Amino acid sequence: RYDSSTTTFSPEGRLHQVEYAIEAINNAGTCVGILAQDGIVMASEKRVTSGLLAPSKTSEKTYKLCDHAACTVAGLTADANI
Repeated sequence: RYDSSTTTFSPEGRLHQVEYAIEAINNAGTCVGILAQDGIVMASEKRVTSGLLAPSKTSEKTYKLCDHAACTVAGLTADANI
C-alpha cells in the first residue's frame, strides 16, 4: 500500500520506493573509465541480480552520446540518468 509512490510515507516514516532504489544501486554492476595519453577505456559489468527481473533484450551498458562523449550505465538501464 505504501510502496506505490515515491512521496507516500509509511506509518513508520519510510519511503519504500527510495529504499528499493537504494537496494538496486547496492546490487548494481561496476562501471569504470580509464583515461590514458592516447585514448580511453570504458567498461561496465552486466550482473543478473534477480530471477524475478525480466531479461533485457539488449546487453548495452555503454552508449555513445555524441562524437566526443560516451557513458556507461551501472544497474538497471531504465533507472539511469544522463
